[in-house]
Formats: sequence, structure tokens, C-alpha cells
Amino acid sequence: MQVSWVRHRDIHLLTVGLYTYTSDQRFRAIHLAHSEDWTLQIKYPQHRDSGIYECQISTTPHMSHFIHLNVVEPTTEIIGGPELYIDRGSTINLTCVVLYSPEPPAYIFWNHNDAIISYDSPRGGVSVVTEKGETTTSFLLIQQARPSDSGTYQCNPSNAQSKSIVVHVLNGEYSCITAKLR
Repeated sequence: MQVSWVRHRDIHLLTVGLYTYTSDQRFRAIHLAHSEDWTLQIKYPQHRDSGIYECQISTTPHMSHFIHLNVVEPTTEIIGGPELYIDRGSTINLTCVVLYSPEPPAYIFWNHNDAIISYDSPRGGVSVVTEKGETTTSFLLIQQARPSDSGTYQCNPSNAQSKSIVVHVLNGEYSCITAKLR
């Protein structure tokens, strides 16, 4: 009995037995002695690996088993972006959500204008709360917002692309915005 794996996207024969027939070294067949299980291993799967794979067994009659692989990549969102306008003296509350992650990120760093935010800086009033789970959410809170808090904030999870939002701290006068819009 011979077991083969075929990728249907390009009708590519990936493996026959333990031999690999692709130059992509991420693919290999795994078979333990005295076992009927044949596994196709894809190291570091990517979105482009999604699709139909066929396990063919050379028995009489011929047998096949089809597997639909859907590779999802973690994504990052900042709620309310891409820009946020708030009044001086109010609280900046930024919410970063990491979705479609097989495990929570090991860490999430927040940056302000490309510098890592220090939560124990002399400025004070800066805190982060991160809730890890199937969906990980990180809240950046900055009390008593001042104009120097304006700028680009970036959420940087360890296992997904970063995401940015531009924060504008206003002096309580909306005329600045209307003047810009005219």
C-alpha cells in the first residue's frame, strides 16, 4: 500500500510514501511504523497554503480522502480608528483587538510616535489592561490628556501585524477641526 498527498490548487504531487516531491521544504509526510496513519506536515503554514489536499491510497479499489485546509492569520484592529479626536483633560482610551490567533500573543507593546510607552513615566496616569483569550484585547488608558499626547499610537502584538491610530488632543475648541475641514 502506498500513500500520496496531492495539493489541488496546482495539482501538485507533494509526497509518495515518505518521499517528498516538492522543493518547498515545509512539506513532508509522517508515518510511524506499525501505524495506519499518514500525516502531511506543513511547517509554518501560510495563507497561500489554504485549499484542498487529497490523500490517495493505492489500494484496489483506489481510495481518496479530501481535506480542506483554511489557514487564518492573526489580525490586529484598533477600535475607532484611523483617527480619534478628544478634548484636553479627558481620558484617552485605545482598544486593540487581536483576532484569529491560535494562542494569545506573548506580549503587546504600545508605542507613541515610534517610542515604547513607559507605564511608570513621570507623566503618570498611563495604564494598560490586557485580557488574553480566544480574542485578546489590550486597553491603553491615558488620564488627563494633554496636547503632547497627540500623535500616532501603535499596538504591537508579538504574533500579528501592528496597527496604528492617530490621536488629536484638542484644547476644547472645535473651531480647529472646522477650520481644517473648510
